[in-house]
Amino acid sequence: MMQGTIVNDLAIVGPANQLAARMFYRIGAIMLLVLVTVVISRAQSVDNSQINMEKIEVLDGVIDGNAYGVGKSVRINGTVKEGVIAFGGDVIVQGTVVGDVAAIGGSVIQLEGARIGGDIIVVGGTYRPADKVPNRKSAPMTLIYAGYEHELRNMMRNPTGLLSPAWSTTFLGLRLLSILFWFVISLALTTALPGAVSRGVARLQLTSLRVAAIGFLGAIVVGLGVEACLFLLPTPFSTLIGLMTILLIVVFGVFGRVVIYAATGRWLQRRFMRLGQNSESMALLLGTVVWGIFSSLPYIWPFIIAFTVVLSLGLALTAGRGKSWKKAPAV
Repeated sequence: MMQGTIVNDLAIVGPANQLAARMFYRIGAIMLLVLVTVVISRAQSVDNSQINMEKIEVLDGVIDGNAYGVGKSVRINGTVKEGVIAFGGDVIVQGTVVGDVAAIGGSVIQLEGARIGGDIIVVGGTYRPADKVPNRKSAPMTLIYAGYEHELRNMMRNPTGLLSPAWSTTFLGLRLLSILFWFVISLALTTALPGAVSRGVARLQLTSLRVAAIGFLGAIVVGLGVEACLFLLPTPFSTLIGLMTILLIVVFGVFGRVVIYAATGRWLQRRFMRLGQNSESMALLLGTVVWGIFSSLPYIWPFIIAFTVVLSLGLALTAGRGKSWKKAPAV
């Protein structure tokens, strides 16, 4: 008997006595896939005419290895002895798949009489079995993250759309909301931790190159350390370390962004403005707008985001007592 758990749009189905162990094994990869939705707003608008022109690769006979589909759907009429995965398309199983079946930006469709022996993982789609009781073993689980199917499919088929977003009213509205969101977060964090933000701005103004170098080296060390833990430690511990690392990166990223916005706004106030020169709110607004514009530029925004992440990590690793924000020398 299969037991299921649904959290928002994330559905996990599997035997109760094995669900926890398999969940630890899969959750790290799924969280990374969920993060893809953060950049969905940068993709070009969906072209329904292109989506309707479905490309399907039909596989007959016996395939000893894995089967892949990139930018198209895969239909299994024969037997695949390992797994099947489709990026930007559906996986349609009419025959037999011995291993796992996964679809990113598509759905997994198990036709009548078809057999799937492994897990089913769907990101941005659904699992649709034709039989009332699907021909599957009881041990494998089904993991579904529903939502953004068309956006994910379009992104997988046209990845350059992420680097060159369409300048539509929807895109501009989302960017304005993003600027407003980060401005509110910056105000809240500055109010809650004025000393930490002040010291961070001082470090960034005085030793920006050193902070960036430390952040870059720290990113390499953290990446290699996490990768080593994933290979050397048991699955539950390695997955827990991976989740903690993601959480720390998010926390450091938020703090680092606020510091970068504040430092940029202060620099602009000193260089180009006299009115509101002592207003911290104005400085945060200026910095947020400038970096919001930078992060919206085609083909440049991935480097801007990478730069802010590295700089944020450097600020976190060099955290300590420093000069006050207001005592930082003018540049």
